[in-house]
Amino acid sequence: MEAMKPYPDKEVWFVAGSQHLYGPEAIQKVARNMQVIASGLDADPQIPCRILAKSVVTTPEAIRRVCLDANNSPACVGLIFWMHTFSPAKMWIAGLRDLIKPFLHLHTQFNRDLPWDSIDMDFMNLHQSAHGDREFGFICARMRLRRKVVVGHWEDPEVRRQIGVWARAAVAWDDAQDLRIARFGDNMREVAVTEGDKVEAQIRLRYSVNGYGLGDLVKKVQDVSDLEVERLIREYEEQYDVVPELRPGGSRHEDLREAARIELGLRAFLEEGGFKAFTDTFENLHGLRQLPGLAVQRLMAEGYGFGAEGDWKTAALVRAVKVMGKGLPGGASFMEDYTYHLDPAGMKVLGAHMLEVCPTIAAGRPSLEIHPLSIGGKEDPPRLVFDAAAGPALNVALLDLGNRFRMLINEVEVVPPDRDLPRLPVARAVWRPLPDLKTAAAAWILAGGPHHTAFTQALSPEYLEDFAEMAGIEFLHIGPHTDLHQFKKELRWNEAAFGS
Repeated sequence: MEAMKPYPDKEVWFVAGSQHLYGPEAIQKVARNMQVIASGLDADPQIPCRILAKSVVTTPEAIRRVCLDANNSPACVGLIFWMHTFSPAKMWIAGLRDLIKPFLHLHTQFNRDLPWDSIDMDFMNLHQSAHGDREFGFICARMRLRRKVVVGHWEDPEVRRQIGVWARAAVAWDDAQDLRIARFGDNMREVAVTEGDKVEAQIRLRYSVNGYGLGDLVKKVQDVSDLEVERLIREYEEQYDVVPELRPGGSRHEDLREAARIELGLRAFLEEGGFKAFTDTFENLHGLRQLPGLAVQRLMAEGYGFGAEGDWKTAALVRAVKVMGKGLPGGASFMEDYTYHLDPAGMKVLGAHMLEVCPTIAAGRPSLEIHPLSIGGKEDPPRLVFDAAAGPALNVALLDLGNRFRMLINEVEVVPPDRDLPRLPVARAVWRPLPDLKTAAAAWILAGGPHHTAFTQALSPEYLEDFAEMAGIEFLHIGPHTDLHQFKKELRWNEAAFGS
Protein backbone atom coordinates (compact mmCIF):
# COMPACT_ATOMS: atom_id res chain seq x y z
CA MET A 1 0.00 0.00 0.00
CA GLU A 2 1.36 3.42 -0.96
CA ALA A 3 2.36 5.52 2.05
CA MET A 4 0.30 8.63 2.73
CA LYS A 5 2.07 11.87 1.89
CA PRO A 6 2.50 14.37 4.74
CA TYR A 7 0.36 16.93 2.85
CA PRO A 8 -2.11 14.80 0.84
CA ASP A 9 -4.44 17.74 0.19
CA LYS A 10 -1.73 19.99 -1.29
CA GLU A 11 -0.54 20.00 -4.89
CA VAL A 12 2.36 21.21 -6.99
CA TRP A 13 1.42 21.72 -10.63
CA PHE A 14 3.87 20.47 -13.27
CA VAL A 15 3.75 22.60 -16.43
CA ALA A 16 5.78 22.02 -19.60
CA GLY A 17 6.54 24.79 -22.07
CA SER A 18 6.67 24.32 -25.82
CA GLN A 19 5.39 25.97 -29.01
CA HIS A 20 3.36 25.01 -32.09
CA LEU A 21 6.39 25.27 -34.39
CA TYR A 22 7.12 21.55 -34.05
CA GLY A 23 3.67 20.24 -35.01
CA PRO A 24 0.97 18.26 -33.16
CA GLU A 25 2.92 14.99 -33.00
CA ALA A 26 5.79 16.66 -31.12
CA ILE A 27 3.36 18.33 -28.70
CA GLN A 28 1.75 14.96 -28.00
CA LYS A 29 5.17 13.49 -27.18
CA VAL A 30 5.88 16.42 -24.88
CA ALA A 31 2.58 15.78 -23.08
CA ARG A 32 3.35 12.06 -22.66
CA ASN A 33 6.85 12.75 -21.36
CA MET A 34 5.56 15.42 -18.98
CA GLN A 35 3.06 12.92 -17.57
CA VAL A 36 5.78 10.31 -17.03
CA ILE A 37 7.99 12.81 -15.18
CA ALA A 38 5.14 14.13 -13.05
CA SER A 39 4.05 10.59 -12.14
CA GLY A 40 7.61 9.66 -11.23
CA LEU A 41 7.99 12.70 -8.98
CA ASP A 42 4.56 12.15 -7.46
CA ALA A 43 5.48 8.59 -6.47
CA ASP A 44 8.74 9.58 -4.78
CA PRO A 45 8.48 9.56 -0.96
CA GLN A 46 10.92 12.49 -0.76
CA ILE A 47 8.24 14.74 -2.25
CA PRO A 48 5.64 15.49 0.44
CA CYS A 49 2.63 16.54 -1.63
CA ARG A 50 0.98 15.59 -4.91
CA ILE A 51 2.69 16.45 -8.20
CA LEU A 52 0.07 16.93 -10.90
CA ALA A 53 0.84 17.06 -14.63
CA LYS A 54 -1.22 20.09 -15.51
CA SER A 55 -0.68 21.06 -19.14
CA VAL A 56 1.66 21.68 -22.05
CA VAL A 57 1.47 25.41 -22.70
CA THR A 58 2.23 26.79 -26.15
CA THR A 59 0.62 30.26 -26.22
CA PRO A 60 0.63 33.38 -24.04
CA GLU A 61 -3.06 32.85 -23.33
CA ALA A 62 -2.57 29.27 -22.15
CA ILE A 63 0.37 30.25 -19.95
CA ARG A 64 -1.53 33.08 -18.31
CA ARG A 65 -4.57 30.86 -17.81
CA VAL A 66 -2.65 28.16 -15.94
CA CYS A 67 -0.96 30.79 -13.76
CA LEU A 68 -4.29 32.39 -12.85
CA ASP A 69 -5.83 28.97 -12.19
CA ALA A 70 -2.94 28.20 -9.84
CA ASN A 71 -3.47 31.48 -8.01
CA ASN A 72 -7.11 30.60 -7.45
CA SER A 73 -6.60 26.97 -6.39
CA PRO A 74 -6.56 26.48 -2.60
CA ALA A 75 -4.82 23.12 -3.12
CA CYS A 76 -1.98 24.43 -5.30
CA VAL A 77 1.05 25.54 -3.28
CA GLY A 78 3.35 26.17 -6.24
CA LEU A 79 4.34 25.22 -9.76
CA ILE A 80 7.21 23.46 -11.50
CA PHE A 81 8.06 24.84 -14.94
CA TRP A 82 10.06 22.85 -17.48
CA MET A 83 10.81 23.73 -21.08
CA HIS A 84 10.76 20.41 -22.95
CA THR A 85 11.34 22.20 -26.24
CA PHE A 86 12.18 25.78 -26.96
CA SER A 87 9.39 28.04 -25.66
CA PRO A 88 9.80 31.70 -26.68
CA ALA A 89 9.91 33.54 -23.37
CA LYS A 90 7.95 36.64 -24.35
CA MET A 91 4.95 34.29 -24.25
CA TRP A 92 5.56 33.85 -20.52
CA ILE A 93 5.58 37.52 -19.51
CA ALA A 94 1.86 37.99 -18.84
CA GLY A 95 1.49 34.74 -16.91
CA LEU A 96 4.60 35.21 -14.80
CA ARG A 97 3.63 38.82 -14.12
CA ASP A 98 0.29 37.68 -12.69
CA LEU A 99 1.52 34.57 -10.88
CA ILE A 100 1.53 34.93 -7.09
CA LYS A 101 2.32 31.30 -6.18
CA PRO A 102 5.99 30.27 -5.82
CA PHE A 103 7.59 28.33 -8.66
CA LEU A 104 10.54 26.05 -9.24
CA HIS A 105 12.39 25.94 -12.55
CA LEU A 106 13.35 22.33 -13.27
CA HIS A 107 16.21 22.21 -15.75
CA THR A 108 16.07 18.61 -16.90
CA GLN A 109 15.33 16.56 -19.98
CA PHE A 110 13.26 13.44 -20.47
CA ASN A 111 16.12 11.18 -21.51
CA ARG A 112 19.19 10.93 -19.31
CA ASP A 113 21.66 9.86 -22.01
CA LEU A 114 22.14 10.89 -25.60
CA PRO A 115 21.28 8.13 -28.10
CA TRP A 116 24.68 8.47 -29.71
CA ASP A 117 24.08 6.04 -32.58
CA SER A 118 20.59 7.16 -33.53
CA ILE A 119 20.36 10.85 -32.68
CA ASP A 120 18.88 12.93 -35.51
CA MET A 121 17.30 16.34 -35.95
CA ASP A 122 13.87 15.07 -34.91
CA PHE A 123 15.37 14.11 -31.56
CA MET A 124 17.22 17.44 -31.37
CA ASN A 125 14.05 19.46 -32.03
CA LEU A 126 12.06 17.58 -29.39
CA HIS A 127 14.66 17.56 -26.59
CA GLN A 128 15.65 21.22 -26.32
CA SER A 129 15.73 21.84 -22.59
CA ALA A 130 19.41 22.80 -22.77
CA HIS A 131 18.51 26.02 -24.56
CA GLY A 132 14.77 26.21 -23.93
CA ASP A 133 15.36 26.51 -20.20
CA ARG A 134 17.99 29.18 -20.79
CA GLU A 135 15.42 31.25 -22.65
CA PHE A 136 12.99 30.82 -19.78
CA GLY A 137 15.74 31.63 -17.28
CA PHE A 138 16.45 34.88 -19.05
CA ILE A 139 12.90 36.18 -18.80
CA CYS A 140 12.77 35.22 -15.12
CA ALA A 141 16.00 37.14 -14.51
CA ARG A 142 14.79 40.07 -16.64
CA MET A 143 11.58 40.24 -14.59
CA ARG A 144 13.55 39.89 -11.30
CA LEU A 145 11.45 36.89 -10.29
CA ARG A 146 12.20 34.86 -7.19
CA ARG A 147 12.44 31.14 -7.86
CA LYS A 148 14.48 28.00 -7.23
CA VAL A 149 16.42 26.39 -10.08
CA VAL A 150 17.08 22.65 -9.86
CA VAL A 151 19.39 21.05 -12.44
CA GLY A 152 19.80 17.38 -13.29
CA HIS A 153 17.94 14.35 -14.57
CA TRP A 154 14.47 14.01 -13.09
CA GLU A 155 15.18 10.46 -11.86
CA ASP A 156 18.27 11.58 -9.92
CA PRO A 157 17.55 11.20 -6.16
CA GLU A 158 19.37 14.48 -5.45
CA VAL A 159 17.12 16.35 -7.89
CA ARG A 160 14.07 14.85 -6.21
CA ARG A 161 15.43 15.72 -2.77
CA GLN A 162 15.78 19.38 -3.79
CA ILE A 163 12.26 19.40 -5.19
CA GLY A 164 11.00 17.87 -1.95
CA VAL A 165 12.75 20.54 0.12
CA TRP A 166 11.24 23.30 -2.01
CA ALA A 167 7.78 21.68 -1.84
CA ARG A 168 7.91 21.63 1.97
CA ALA A 169 8.86 25.30 2.00
CA ALA A 170 5.99 26.00 -0.41
CA VAL A 171 3.51 24.25 1.89
CA ALA A 172 4.78 26.34 4.83
CA TRP A 173 4.48 29.52 2.74
CA ASP A 174 0.95 28.50 1.78
CA ASP A 175 0.18 27.95 5.48
CA ALA A 176 1.44 31.47 6.24
CA GLN A 177 -1.07 33.02 3.86
CA ASP A 178 -3.84 32.74 6.46
CA LEU A 179 -1.74 32.42 9.63
CA ARG A 180 -3.57 33.98 12.57
CA ILE A 181 -1.49 34.65 15.69
CA ALA A 182 -3.18 35.37 19.03
CA ARG A 183 -1.30 37.48 21.55
CA PHE A 184 -2.22 37.33 25.24
CA GLY A 185 -0.62 40.43 26.68
CA ASP A 186 1.96 42.62 24.99
CA ASN A 187 5.71 42.29 24.63
CA MET A 188 7.86 42.08 27.74
CA ARG A 189 8.28 45.68 28.88
CA GLU A 190 11.25 47.64 27.48
CA VAL A 191 12.47 44.71 25.33
CA ALA A 192 13.38 45.82 21.79
CA VAL A 193 13.99 42.72 19.69
CA THR A 194 10.58 41.13 20.22
CA GLU A 195 8.90 44.26 18.88
CA GLY A 196 8.08 44.60 15.19
CA ASP A 197 5.80 46.11 12.57
CA LYS A 198 2.73 43.90 12.53
CA VAL A 199 1.20 45.76 9.59
CA GLU A 200 4.30 45.27 7.46
CA ALA A 201 4.41 41.62 8.55
CA GLN A 202 0.88 41.14 7.25
CA ILE A 203 1.77 42.86 3.97
CA ARG A 204 5.07 41.05 3.46
CA LEU A 205 4.66 37.74 5.32
CA ARG A 206 0.85 37.48 5.43
CA TYR A 207 0.72 36.97 9.22
CA SER A 208 -2.32 38.39 10.98
CA VAL A 209 -1.24 39.33 14.52
CA ASN A 210 -3.80 40.57 17.03
CA GLY A 211 -4.05 40.94 20.79
CA TYR A 212 -6.74 39.45 23.02
CA GLY A 213 -7.64 40.16 26.61
CA LEU A 214 -6.69 37.70 29.32
CA GLY A 215 -10.31 37.76 30.40
CA ASP A 216 -11.34 36.05 27.16
CA LEU A 217 -8.87 33.24 27.82
CA VAL A 218 -9.74 33.01 31.53
CA LYS A 219 -13.41 32.53 30.60
CA LYS A 220 -12.47 29.55 28.43
CA VAL A 221 -10.41 28.10 31.28
CA GLN A 222 -13.29 28.50 33.73
CA ASP A 223 -15.68 26.75 31.33
CA VAL A 224 -13.63 23.52 31.33
CA SER A 225 -15.43 20.64 33.05
CA ASP A 226 -13.96 18.34 35.70
CA LEU A 227 -14.57 15.37 33.39
CA GLU A 228 -12.43 16.96 30.67
CA VAL A 229 -9.68 17.59 33.21
CA GLU A 230 -9.73 13.97 34.41
CA ARG A 231 -9.47 12.65 30.85
CA LEU A 232 -6.47 14.86 30.18
CA ILE A 233 -4.79 13.81 33.43
CA ARG A 234 -5.02 10.19 32.27
CA GLU A 235 -3.36 11.21 29.01
CA TYR A 236 -0.52 12.80 30.96
CA GLU A 237 -0.03 9.58 32.91
CA GLU A 238 0.17 7.56 29.67
CA GLN A 239 2.66 9.85 27.93
CA TYR A 240 4.99 11.08 30.68
CA ASP A 241 6.75 9.99 33.85
CA VAL A 242 4.59 11.88 36.35
CA VAL A 243 6.27 12.59 39.69
CA PRO A 244 4.38 11.17 42.69
CA GLU A 245 3.28 14.53 44.12
CA LEU A 246 1.39 15.33 40.89
CA ARG A 247 -0.43 11.99 40.70
CA PRO A 248 -3.98 11.55 42.03
CA GLY A 249 -3.78 11.71 45.81
CA GLY A 250 -0.41 13.48 45.68
CA SER A 251 0.26 16.70 47.54
CA ARG A 252 0.41 18.79 44.32
CA HIS A 253 -2.23 17.03 42.24
CA GLU A 254 -4.51 20.08 42.29
CA ASP A 255 -1.74 22.08 40.60
CA LEU A 256 -1.69 19.56 37.77
CA ARG A 257 -5.45 19.75 37.47
CA GLU A 258 -5.15 23.52 37.12
CA ALA A 259 -2.47 23.10 34.42
CA ALA A 260 -4.80 20.72 32.56
CA ARG A 261 -7.65 23.20 32.86
CA ILE A 262 -5.45 25.94 31.38
CA GLU A 263 -4.42 23.65 28.51
CA LEU A 264 -8.02 22.78 27.68
CA GLY A 265 -9.16 26.41 27.84
CA LEU A 266 -6.24 27.64 25.74
CA ARG A 267 -6.79 24.96 23.12
CA ALA A 268 -10.50 25.81 22.95
CA PHE A 269 -9.70 29.50 22.45
CA LEU A 270 -7.21 28.76 19.66
CA GLU A 271 -9.46 26.28 17.88
CA GLU A 272 -12.49 28.56 18.05
CA GLY A 273 -10.51 31.49 16.59
CA GLY A 274 -8.69 29.49 13.91
CA PHE A 275 -5.29 30.43 15.36
CA LYS A 276 -2.17 28.46 14.44
CA ALA A 277 0.25 30.33 16.71
CA PHE A 278 0.13 32.36 19.92
CA THR A 279 2.16 34.29 22.46
CA ASP A 280 1.89 35.10 26.14
CA THR A 281 3.94 37.00 28.70
CA PHE A 282 4.67 36.42 32.37
CA GLU A 283 4.00 40.13 32.96
CA ASN A 284 0.31 39.77 32.12
CA LEU A 285 -1.31 36.75 33.75
CA HIS A 286 -4.27 38.39 35.48
CA GLY A 287 -6.92 35.76 36.18
CA LEU A 288 -4.64 32.78 35.58
CA ARG A 289 -3.26 30.91 38.56
CA GLN A 290 -0.16 29.71 36.68
CA LEU A 291 2.01 30.76 33.79
CA PRO A 292 1.01 28.30 31.03
CA GLY A 293 3.90 25.87 30.82
CA LEU A 294 2.69 22.34 30.24
CA ALA A 295 -0.11 23.70 28.03
CA VAL A 296 2.34 25.54 25.78
CA GLN A 297 4.66 22.55 25.53
CA ARG A 298 1.85 20.23 24.49
CA LEU A 299 0.25 22.67 22.05
CA MET A 300 3.61 23.13 20.33
CA ALA A 301 3.84 19.34 20.07
CA GLU A 302 0.53 19.43 18.19
CA GLY A 303 1.93 21.90 15.65
CA TYR A 304 1.09 25.31 17.09
CA GLY A 305 3.67 28.07 16.89
CA PHE A 306 4.62 29.81 20.12
CA GLY A 307 6.66 32.81 21.24
CA ALA A 308 7.23 33.85 24.84
CA GLU A 309 7.00 37.44 26.07
CA GLY A 310 4.84 38.55 23.17
CA ASP A 311 7.31 37.41 20.51
CA TRP A 312 4.95 36.90 17.58
CA LYS A 313 7.76 36.71 14.98
CA THR A 314 9.23 33.63 16.66
CA ALA A 315 5.75 32.16 17.12
CA ALA A 316 5.26 32.42 13.35
CA LEU A 317 8.66 30.83 12.70
CA VAL A 318 7.99 27.93 15.06
CA ARG A 319 4.77 27.28 13.17
CA ALA A 320 6.62 27.43 9.83
CA VAL A 321 9.36 24.98 10.80
CA LYS A 322 6.79 22.61 12.24
CA VAL A 323 4.83 22.65 8.98
CA MET A 324 7.99 22.16 6.90
CA GLY A 325 9.20 19.32 9.10
CA LYS A 326 5.96 17.34 9.23
CA GLY A 327 6.75 13.64 8.89
CA LEU A 328 10.53 14.11 9.05
CA PRO A 329 12.71 12.76 11.87
CA GLY A 330 13.28 15.32 14.62
CA GLY A 331 11.14 17.93 16.30
CA ALA A 332 10.92 21.69 16.59
CA SER A 333 10.48 24.13 19.47
CA PHE A 334 10.59 27.63 20.75
CA MET A 335 14.09 28.16 22.18
CA GLU A 336 16.30 30.73 23.86
CA ASP A 337 20.09 31.01 24.10
CA TYR A 338 20.25 31.06 27.89
CA THR A 339 23.80 30.65 29.17
CA TYR A 340 27.30 29.56 28.08
CA HIS A 341 29.92 26.92 28.88
CA LEU A 342 33.13 28.76 27.92
CA ASP A 343 35.70 26.04 28.52
CA PRO A 344 38.31 26.60 25.75
CA ALA A 345 38.40 22.83 25.24
CA GLY A 346 34.76 22.85 24.11
CA MET A 347 32.56 25.95 24.24
CA LYS A 348 28.83 25.28 24.30
CA VAL A 349 25.45 26.98 24.67
CA LEU A 350 22.76 25.83 27.07
CA GLY A 351 19.40 26.62 25.48
CA ALA A 352 16.19 26.56 27.49
CA HIS A 353 13.36 28.79 28.68
CA MET A 354 11.38 29.20 31.84
CA LEU A 355 8.97 26.42 30.84
CA GLU A 356 8.12 26.45 27.17
CA VAL A 357 10.27 23.92 25.27
CA CYS A 358 8.49 21.43 23.02
CA PRO A 359 8.74 17.71 23.89
CA THR A 360 9.11 16.75 20.21
CA ILE A 361 12.84 17.46 20.59
CA ALA A 362 13.24 15.24 23.68
CA ALA A 363 15.87 12.49 23.78
CA GLY A 364 13.60 10.24 25.82
CA ARG A 365 10.32 10.10 27.72
CA PRO A 366 9.78 13.46 29.45
CA SER A 367 9.28 13.79 33.18
CA LEU A 368 6.23 15.78 34.33
CA GLU A 369 7.35 17.74 37.37
CA ILE A 370 6.44 20.81 39.44
CA HIS A 371 8.88 23.43 40.69
CA PRO A 372 8.75 27.06 41.81
CA LEU A 373 8.99 29.79 39.17
CA SER A 374 10.75 32.90 40.42
CA ILE A 375 9.07 35.36 38.04
CA GLY A 376 5.45 36.09 37.22
CA GLY A 377 4.17 36.07 40.79
CA LYS A 378 1.89 33.07 40.28
CA GLU A 379 1.55 29.54 41.63
CA ASP A 380 4.15 26.88 40.85
CA PRO A 381 3.55 25.57 37.31
CA PRO A 382 3.92 21.93 36.23
CA ARG A 383 6.19 21.41 33.24
CA LEU A 384 7.88 18.69 31.19
CA VAL A 385 11.58 18.25 31.93
CA PHE A 386 13.98 16.54 29.50
CA ASP A 387 17.22 16.82 27.55
CA ALA A 388 17.08 17.42 23.80
CA ALA A 389 18.19 14.63 21.49
CA ALA A 390 21.77 14.86 20.23
CA GLY A 391 22.48 15.59 16.57
CA PRO A 392 22.42 18.41 14.01
CA ALA A 393 19.91 21.22 14.43
CA LEU A 394 19.21 24.81 13.42
CA ASN A 395 18.40 27.96 15.34
CA VAL A 396 16.25 30.22 13.16
CA ALA A 397 15.36 33.84 13.89
CA LEU A 398 13.22 36.49 12.24
CA LEU A 399 13.99 40.12 13.06
CA ASP A 400 12.52 43.44 12.02
CA LEU A 401 15.23 45.94 11.01
CA GLY A 402 12.76 48.75 10.37
CA ASN A 403 13.13 48.75 6.60
CA ARG A 404 12.98 44.97 6.09
CA PHE A 405 12.70 41.57 7.73
CA ARG A 406 15.82 39.42 8.07
CA MET A 407 15.93 35.66 8.53
CA LEU A 408 19.03 34.47 10.35
CA ILE A 409 20.03 30.85 10.92
CA ASN A 410 22.85 29.11 12.75
CA GLU A 411 23.74 25.47 12.30
CA VAL A 412 24.43 23.76 15.63
CA GLU A 413 25.37 20.31 16.88
CA VAL A 414 23.33 19.24 19.91
CA VAL A 415 25.36 17.23 22.42
CA PRO A 416 24.52 15.51 25.72
CA PRO A 417 25.20 17.64 28.81
CA ASP A 418 28.68 17.08 30.26
CA ARG A 419 27.04 16.03 33.52
CA ASP A 420 23.54 15.56 34.93
CA LEU A 421 21.60 18.73 35.74
CA PRO A 422 19.64 17.68 38.85
CA ARG A 423 18.85 21.22 40.02
CA LEU A 424 17.75 22.63 36.63
CA PRO A 425 13.99 22.04 36.53
CA VAL A 426 13.36 22.89 32.86
CA ALA A 427 13.66 21.25 29.45
CA ARG A 428 16.97 22.10 27.80
CA ALA A 429 19.31 21.59 24.88
CA VAL A 430 23.10 21.84 24.89
CA TRP A 431 24.78 22.59 21.58
CA ARG A 432 28.00 23.55 19.87
CA PRO A 433 27.36 26.37 17.41
CA LEU A 434 29.04 26.08 14.02
CA PRO A 435 31.69 26.90 13.10
CA ASP A 436 32.46 27.60 16.79
CA LEU A 437 30.88 29.59 19.58
CA LYS A 438 33.08 32.67 19.21
CA THR A 439 32.52 33.04 15.47
CA ALA A 440 28.84 32.11 15.54
CA ALA A 441 27.97 34.41 18.45
CA ALA A 442 29.91 37.33 16.94
CA ALA A 443 28.17 36.88 13.57
CA TRP A 444 24.75 36.50 15.26
CA ILE A 445 25.25 39.68 17.27
CA LEU A 446 26.59 41.62 14.28
CA ALA A 447 23.45 40.64 12.36
CA GLY A 448 21.16 41.75 15.22
CA GLY A 449 20.03 38.22 16.00
CA PRO A 450 17.56 37.89 18.90
CA HIS A 451 17.73 35.65 21.96
CA HIS A 452 14.55 33.81 20.94
CA THR A 453 14.66 31.32 18.07
CA ALA A 454 12.79 28.53 16.38
CA PHE A 455 14.86 25.42 17.01
CA THR A 456 14.52 22.53 14.56
CA GLN A 457 16.14 19.12 14.36
CA ALA A 458 14.26 18.19 11.18
CA LEU A 459 15.44 20.79 8.67
CA SER A 460 18.63 21.81 6.89
CA PRO A 461 19.44 25.41 5.89
CA GLU A 462 18.10 24.77 2.38
CA TYR A 463 14.50 24.62 3.62
CA LEU A 464 14.74 28.02 5.28
CA GLU A 465 16.57 29.56 2.33
CA ASP A 466 13.78 28.41 0.00
CA PHE A 467 11.16 29.80 2.39
CA ALA A 468 12.95 33.16 2.64
CA GLU A 469 13.17 33.30 -1.17
CA MET A 470 9.41 32.80 -1.44
CA ALA A 471 8.80 35.49 1.17
CA GLY A 472 11.23 37.90 -0.50
CA ILE A 473 13.18 38.54 2.69
CA GLU A 474 16.87 38.66 3.50
CA PHE A 475 18.52 35.37 4.45
CA LEU A 476 21.77 35.01 6.41
CA HIS A 477 23.40 31.67 7.15
CA ILE A 478 25.94 31.04 9.91
CA GLY A 479 27.46 27.60 9.50
CA PRO A 480 30.63 25.54 9.28
CA HIS A 481 32.23 27.77 6.64
CA THR A 482 31.35 31.16 8.12
CA ASP A 483 34.19 33.67 8.11
CA LEU A 484 33.59 36.89 10.03
CA HIS A 485 35.44 39.04 7.51
CA GLN A 486 33.21 37.79 4.68
CA PHE A 487 30.10 37.84 6.88
CA LYS A 488 30.58 41.55 7.57
CA LYS A 489 30.82 42.15 3.84
CA GLU A 490 27.59 40.22 3.30
CA LEU A 491 25.86 42.43 5.86
CA ARG A 492 26.99 45.52 3.95
CA TRP A 493 25.99 44.07 0.58
CA ASN A 494 22.58 43.10 1.93
CA GLU A 495 22.04 46.60 3.23
CA ALA A 496 22.36 47.80 -0.35
CA ALA A 497 20.32 44.95 -1.84
CA PHE A 498 17.45 44.87 0.69
CA GLY A 499 17.67 48.22 2.44
CA SER A 500 15.94 50.44 -0.08
